[in-house]
Amino acid sequence: MEHAALAERAGFDMVVVSEHFHPWVDDASAAGFAFSTLGAVAGATERLGLATGVTTPLFRFHPAVVAQAAATIDRLSDGRFTLGVGSGENINEGPLGYEFPRYAERNARMAEALQIMRRLLDGEKLSFDGDYYSTDRAKLYSPPRGPVPILMAAGGPKSAALAGRRAQGVVTSVKDPAETVEKVLNPLRAAADEAGAPKPLVLATRWSLLASDLDEAWEALRSWRGLRAPGRLEAVDPQTLRERADDLPREEVLGRYAIAASAEEMISVYRPLVETLGADVVTIQTASLDQPALIEMLGGEVLPALKSVS
Repeated sequence: MEHAALAERAGFDMVVVSEHFHPWVDDASAAGFAFSTLGAVAGATERLGLATGVTTPLFRFHPAVVAQAAATIDRLSDGRFTLGVGSGENINEGPLGYEFPRYAERNARMAEALQIMRRLLDGEKLSFDGDYYSTDRAKLYSPPRGPVPILMAAGGPKSAALAGRRAQGVVTSVKDPAETVEKVLNPLRAAADEAGAPKPLVLATRWSLLASDLDEAWEALRSWRGLRAPGRLEAVDPQTLRERADDLPREEVLGRYAIAASAEEMISVYRPLVETLGADVVTIQTASLDQPALIEMLGGEVLPALKSVS
């Protein structure tokens, strides 16, 4: 909450909150309830946009419950909320006893979930009978202040196409900007055109670290280091991911993140998301040993440079 308020003062336009049951490692992390966090942030800020990055409306939460949560956060923030959704990881579903199915089923579930959430958020009293979910005259009696955009996470063409047909845009994590254009943005826009949908929004994110050397980078990465460990999607226990990450050479783990030592280098990391992707929202997912100082540096030097590109 304090970091969100600092980000608002520093000039950020939005904060994105991950929604997890388990964290990526067990020794230096946390996993609070994202929707409670968002409610607190809504009360501590005045203009800052809020988003989930991302929640999974497929197993732990019925899609209608996610719509209810989204509407409530939108009301608490006076219309500042964007709902980011994705098909999830087993580290959040498996601990609660849910079977984590293969991608085809998760994508089919998402197709139904997107319909339910959109129709409820748009004010419909909904009776829905799908293969995976049903509702009986469900309605949000505390509706959102206005239209809540739904953005779907996508790293490949199938998810991107579903987002183009059924969501208002996409959340995509970028490693190679040209590859993201080919595998995500082109299928997204083609599917939206075919469906006669408005131009989809693009929220592009990139993982980075601000550090002067590899030792400092490794310490900054401590609570995230399991994120790129082998078997990430199938793991249940964050201890497993922490052990796998620590068994790898540090250089191999760190090589999966962009490392910047200055504001100028940080600008270079994120500039392609504006220039090459034309992203509507650029999410700076970054860490350092002094997060408040990092937020202030980003607000004072990096954001103005990126906004001048757009």
